[in-house]
Amino acid sequence: MAPQQEGETETANSYSTGNDGQGVGFKSKVTVVGSGNWGSVAAKLIASNTLKLNSFHDEVRMWVFEETLQTGEKLTDVINKTNENVKYLPGIKLGKNVLADPDLDNAVKDANMLVFVTPHQFMEGICKRLVGKVRGDVEAISLIKGMEVKMEGPCMISNLISEQLGINCSVLMGANIANEIAVEKFSEATVGYRDNREIAEQWVKLFSTPYFMVTPVQDVEGVELCGTLKNIVAIAAGFVDGLDMGNNTKAAIMRIGLREMKAFSKLLFSSVRDSTFFESCGVADVITTCLGGRNRKVAEAFARNGGKRSFDELEAEMLQGQKLQGVSTAREVYEVLSHRGWLQLFPLFTTVHEICTGRLPPSAIVEYSEKEPRLSLLEDSTRYTK
Repeated sequence: MAPQQEGETETANSYSTGNDGQGVGFKSKVTVVGSGNWGSVAAKLIASNTLKLNSFHDEVRMWVFEETLQTGEKLTDVINKTNENVKYLPGIKLGKNVLADPDLDNAVKDANMLVFVTPHQFMEGICKRLVGKVRGDVEAISLIKGMEVKMEGPCMISNLISEQLGINCSVLMGANIANEIAVEKFSEATVGYRDNREIAEQWVKLFSTPYFMVTPVQDVEGVELCGTLKNIVAIAAGFVDGLDMGNNTKAAIMRIGLREMKAFSKLLFSSVRDSTFFESCGVADVITTCLGGRNRKVAEAFARNGGKRSFDELEAEMLQGQKLQGVSTAREVYEVLSHRGWLQLFPLFTTVHEICTGRLPPSAIVEYSEKEPRLSLLEDSTRYTK
């Protein structure tokens, strides 16, 4: 861990002192909203740092969606007794200062730093439950890879949090397969922030460890869209693996997928920076998710079964309660593309959704490459968004 910088506590106070009148010496309290595989790893990272940094309370609360285990015990009770999430991150100690709490209101009650890390499809409901329950000076960060699609268009999860709760929300994305970070293999991540560099630096301090290197980038939409869209590319890569098409084909899928990620992001948000796609949240996350990760794994099984077994069935069988993001994200992106007349511009994204819904066979994943007019249109879209 890097040594504490001079003025660190003052930096925390500069944005932590709010309507409640906290003065010098105020310590930030952190709550992790979510306790799945990645949420548990995030709690482990944060808990190791709150013990070392004077500007944070030691205790890290982690909201747990309560479940009854096969033993008859409550998951929350087992986490607090064993210091381990035996269902979603077995064998890994979270840190004795992590306190699991099944009551969402209670978990966030005193926190002024909220870390959201749940499946994206649950976030709208969680935000509605939290309206009026969080402090006015709260800073949030989203580790969630996905988007909501509404009638007026796509809504990023960070914007959903900001709009529903009236608080600022940064994002953290990157080449982060949770189980590898859990056993302290080296990894990088990217924090996307809006305006306040000091807040970004606080998040960097809270997450950074010798094995987890975090870099701040002033591009919330770019960072978040990278983390969201790469799961569609991973589904495509899984199809390639399931059909034994080889590494050359997979590399082509990854390259074209990254190009579609960039074009889609810049068509939605002109503020997105080209350089963001070369951060951990961009090209590195595409690579690691297409080589490993749950989206690639389940998509491979889907292709090996010739599309005859649904993703819902395979998810339930293979992921033990964890959720896929890529299939739902492909559907949400397809809705945006269809509504805006952009389907022709994004043949890979479009084809992934059509395979997932059974309109096309898994082998169709390579057929788009023969459609030169579509690819030339995509080139045009990237030219106009630079």
